[in-house]
Amino acid sequence: MAELLRFATAGSVDDGKSTLIGRLLYDSKAIFEDQLEAVEETSRQRGDEYTNLALLTDGLRAEREQGITIDVAYRYFATPRRKFIIADTPGHIQYTRNMVTGCSTADLTLVLVDARHGLVEQSRRHAFLASLLRVPHLVLCVNKMDLVDYDQGVFDAICDEFRAFATKLDITDLTSIPISALNGDNVVHRSEHMGWYDGSSLLHHLEQVFISSDRNLIDARFPVQYVLRPMSGAHHDYRGYAGTMAGGVLKPGDEVVVLPSGFGSTIESIDSADGPVDEAYAPMSVAIRLSDDVDVSRGDMICRPHNRPHLGQDLEAMICWMGEASSLRTGTKLAIKHTTRWARALVKDLHYRLDVNTLHRNHEADELTLNEIGRVTLRTTAPLFFDDYRRNRDTGSFILVDESTNATVAAGMILGPTQNP
Repeated sequence: MAELLRFATAGSVDDGKSTLIGRLLYDSKAIFEDQLEAVEETSRQRGDEYTNLALLTDGLRAEREQGITIDVAYRYFATPRRKFIIADTPGHIQYTRNMVTGCSTADLTLVLVDARHGLVEQSRRHAFLASLLRVPHLVLCVNKMDLVDYDQGVFDAICDEFRAFATKLDITDLTSIPISALNGDNVVHRSEHMGWYDGSSLLHHLEQVFISSDRNLIDARFPVQYVLRPMSGAHHDYRGYAGTMAGGVLKPGDEVVVLPSGFGSTIESIDSADGPVDEAYAPMSVAIRLSDDVDVSRGDMICRPHNRPHLGQDLEAMICWMGEASSLRTGTKLAIKHTTRWARALVKDLHYRLDVNTLHRNHEADELTLNEIGRVTLRTTAPLFFDDYRRNRDTGSFILVDESTNATVAAGMILGPTQNP
């Protein structure tokens, strides 16, 4: 089975994100003839002198009319080596929440920079957000190299400036590629115009980047989503616990413990949609049967006896506020969804608001409004089973929901339990 790579694109307006994705889809033969014909016709109607591949991804009418990306657009394609899910995220600062959404599940982020303009505020902001969301791999794509005569000096200068900025961030893997999305240079095929560049094309890098070790395979975490109890048929005595592995590896015969009760048992068997499996690891969806008749319900977590997550009601977190009609302040009460568990949460303290452009911390801030990011202390009404976000993105993240509107108003990344609450 081909491995799946999720990647997000980010960059300033007009840096060419949508064109780059269109070029990837076009040159890798991932679009149909009628799609291409529709894009060619729309390009002619708009008066474009070329086939505008950006129209393949900018699906909203407002996006096409303004020539910008507003919402996160997901596109799917595959090569013989790998399957891909692309999240095309907006460049505008007012759509920070959309980029957070796109990057939250990404294995890799592409940051596009216009070779003519170099690094701009948005470039730094997107690199910071990618590091905040712990995206393991970052690719700096210096686009529109054709407009600077494929000058190596321009490319090197941008790379040096970006690397200097990246040293302030938590970025573990950085690759730089000079491209022209419009002409296809170094996108799917190596460019004939840049003999000085000895690296791989973008698609080759996406096919080859090693992601198997990015997931946490040490800490076994299985949040229970649903209890399977067939009431009739040959399996009427079956009792399994369904969910998605959020970390580590579990096998039949392993000793486990169920939280919050603390009762121990042994894994009898693990079933997938295709039948029994010898092991389960993230992000597999499976049903686990235990040897003992332990009380397990939705929202519980199965883990190893000597490797447990934090269990508590007080936690420190970074919050990206997504609410349009409300703001976050000390004393705000919201519902919290963490893995498969729901509770209510109180904002005990807003420590600071973070300027995503300068990384300045404003400790005087008394609220977070739309698209703002800050550090908070939360107190929940029921204990959560969590890890630090830097250790496990699945068990270290949560969303906050306004119970009066049922709207998701924030995404959070857990820094750890509150010390001496």
